[in-house]
Amino acid sequence: MDVAIRTLRGDEIQLAIDAAAREGWNPGLHDARCFHAADPESFLVAEHEGLPVGFISAVSYGGKFGFIGLYIVAPTWRGRGIGMRLWKAGMARLKGHVVGLDGVPAQQDNYRRSGFELAWNNARFAGIARGSLGKAMQIAPLSTIDFDVLCADDRRVFPASREAFLRGWIAMPESTGLAWTDQGRLAGWGVIRRCREGRKIGPLIAESPEVANALFDALCASVPAGDTVYLDVPLPNADAVTLAEAHGMQSVFETARMYAGPAPACELERVYGITTFELG
Repeated sequence: MDVAIRTLRGDEIQLAIDAAAREGWNPGLHDARCFHAADPESFLVAEHEGLPVGFISAVSYGGKFGFIGLYIVAPTWRGRGIGMRLWKAGMARLKGHVVGLDGVPAQQDNYRRSGFELAWNNARFAGIARGSLGKAMQIAPLSTIDFDVLCADDRRVFPASREAFLRGWIAMPESTGLAWTDQGRLAGWGVIRRCREGRKIGPLIAESPEVANALFDALCASVPAGDTVYLDVPLPNADAVTLAEAHGMQSVFETARMYAGPAPACELERVYGITTFELG
């Protein structure tokens, strides 16, 4: 079959995000620019006579850690080997990296055959935003936090530096970022952004359940009451699961975090909400 694979331009990444929306993955309305900033050369498209029929992202962080996402073949083009060609192209780009992904559990065996091993499972929880009675005095706009301090805190929960991505993520339109400071020390932070449906909180990072709960309440209070809110929770963090369930949220689907290569160190007990299944 005459299918060519090439790198998407920055103004074309929205094509892959639109494909993710058609799959029901509910991406953010303004994700494209942040994704492009993470690694401008990482988004690949398979085309047949100029028609996009499949996508994959293979983001390299510092040349050492990589993440596979947005792995999609259009339904009418499946079963023709296009997905495997995209997979090989993405993995070739990340040769020499430790590579992570968040895939549907049903595909775990396929990923294992490519050298991936399960690290943990995640669940997407959905609930309804409710108004807050008040905001704790320790909570401030995320923009007031020194960016270097924020990046250092992010490195405790993510395997590589991702400054360019974070700079866009915390300032994207139709989003709110909040932080909890304790005597000048950053003890938690989070972002809520508008998606195709409702809002997603991600990341939500906190040093204790109390801080996580206060930030969750404040982030939900920043959006219209009654909006649907989503939180992607790493299931090994029992406190994060408890937080979601205590707010009446229900699990709507799961993913499997898998790695090819040694699983990187991560303070998972501080992760109450994953940034994004597409980029880690």
